[in-house]
Amino acid sequence: MAKEKKKKKIQDKKTHSTGWMSELRYGRSVSLEFFKTHAWLMVIFVVAVISLMGLRYKTKTKMSEIKQLTKELQRVESEKLQEKARYMSLIRETEMRKMVAEKGLDLQYQDQPPYELTEE
Repeated sequence: MAKEKKKKKIQDKKTHSTGWMSELRYGRSVSLEFFKTHAWLMVIFVVAVISLMGLRYKTKTKMSEIKQLTKELQRVESEKLQEKARYMSLIRETEMRKMVAEKGLDLQYQDQPPYELTEE
């Protein structure tokens, strides 16, 4: 009788310690009743996960758009500086021509650069 009690205690300990593991493995602990009672919680959880995934996707798309627009802005600013330099050059050239005309100097603007003469 004592041996039977000992065996029973050992078996109870084994089933008790691994009981929830075996129930989980065979799907007994997660029954249909569990899903019925916690369905609203699962739906909220799934919706939250899907919305977080959507936010992450939206954020990544916006970040790539920001990078693209930043590159475009740098390119346009560079073009603006080049145009400003051309404009300032034209203003200086016009002012110089006006001053030459006012002073009565007989200077001409050359379209071609000066020739280099070499001795052979």
